[in-house]
Amino acid sequence: MPQPDWRELVECFNKIAQDPDCRAVVISGAGKLFTSGTRCSPPPPLPLLLEVDVGLAADVGTLQRLPKVIGNQSLVNELAFTSRKMMADEALGSGLVSRVFPNKEDMLEAAFTLAEEISTKSPVAVQSTKVNLIYSRNHSVAESLNYVATWNMSMLQTQDIVKSVQAALEKKDLKSVNFSKL
Repeated sequence: MPQPDWRELVECFNKIAQDPDCRAVVISGAGKLFTSGTRCSPPPPLPLLLEVDVGLAADVGTLQRLPKVIGNQSLVNELAFTSRKMMADEALGSGLVSRVFPNKEDMLEAAFTLAEEISTKSPVAVQSTKVNLIYSRNHSVAESLNYVATWNMSMLQTQDIVKSVQAALEKKDLKSVNFSKL
């Protein structure tokens, strides 16, 4: 199986970042990878941490982020020390994934539906939410509340809130709203 060319992935996202009309991205893969889906039941195990098998510590942020994402240091330790495979039902139960699908087709359909739903929202609001979720992982609730309050004050400079409220009052679909570009 060919390895991903990280440079191509970076180039792709750099191009997408320059396209103000791109509102959501779906990434899928082939094979037994974390984002690929599968045709068999039960789903195959998910390879998460393989570095220890080749004599390295995980070095792309997994050791720093995974404990905060799933909130279970014991499970993270086990996965990092053994590089054992995690089954999809365990990933779901630990909160690492939000849903599991019986096949790739259903997974892609759900992913595109989710991307379409996200794309109907204000890009400024979606980006702001993303930044604030990431900020909150490493800061107290009080710090995060101050940060989001400051962030939202600056977002009042766009017309997206007015446009959203107007659409709601007029019972219009958010898809028809022409939101600000990032």
